[in-house]
Amino acid sequence: MITRTVFCLTLILSALTATATEKPLWEVGAGGTALSFPAYRGSDETRQFLMPIPYLVYRGEFFKADRQGMRASFLDTERLDLNLGLALSPPASSKDIAVRTGMPDLKASFEVGPQFEYTLWHTPANARSLKLLLPVRAAYTVERPVRHIGWVWHPKLNLDLTDLPALPGWNLGLQAGVLYGDRRQHAYTYSVAPDFATAARPAYSARGGYAGTQFLMAVSKRFANTWLGAFVRYDNLSGAVFEDSPLVRRKNYVAAGIALSWVLGESAARVTVDD
Repeated sequence: MITRTVFCLTLILSALTATATEKPLWEVGAGGTALSFPAYRGSDETRQFLMPIPYLVYRGEFFKADRQGMRASFLDTERLDLNLGLALSPPASSKDIAVRTGMPDLKASFEVGPQFEYTLWHTPANARSLKLLLPVRAAYTVERPVRHIGWVWHPKLNLDLTDLPALPGWNLGLQAGVLYGDRRQHAYTYSVAPDFATAARPAYSARGGYAGTQFLMAVSKRFANTWLGAFVRYDNLSGAVFEDSPLVRRKNYVAAGIALSWVLGESAARVTVDD
């Protein structure tokens, strides 16, 4: 399953400008993205996507949509922020994944929950900052009826650099973190029920706990009414509690994507932001 959403790609990579300035309350646009991802974390099959994507930035006092995703802000101080965040994942059809043939499809899903952000360090103008992000999210399938598929915890360090002499005008974001999930979250992707067991795919019951590490690098730049962003992500599942699942075929891989969007409209209202 493609984690942390195709839909929010422009939000994750969106402009990292950190100096306090006046910007439109909202901006909307459209563009396209090219992505290369595994069918799900641990899959040995890669999927390439070329698709349209929305570009959305909203800088309200309570609701925000920016590089950190879509969220509602409940607390915003100099050092500590508390948000309600959202992440989305598209579906994966088991008939297109050899090791999952005959098993139920992985449905599109969404995750929602609080995220604590603590600023460990920043420059006076916030052009550079290091934050500790602590999101905890409940996951649900997008189907009728909606089904709860567990909890995810993804503590990570986030470094934003927006004033690099070697990349004038470009914004660089770096993330490193570990993933944890409960039994239900891991069972959804990695368990094999006895009814679906085969000689090559024995029955397996996943348990909760450590789910691997992720490292992400993203760059972006705004050119007048055009926005360009790209990212590369490395995943390692070594030591994950489900690494011995017959559905885990690969323990490390690289995913990447590039997006180009055109800003088609913006609000007349302006707000002072530090993003």
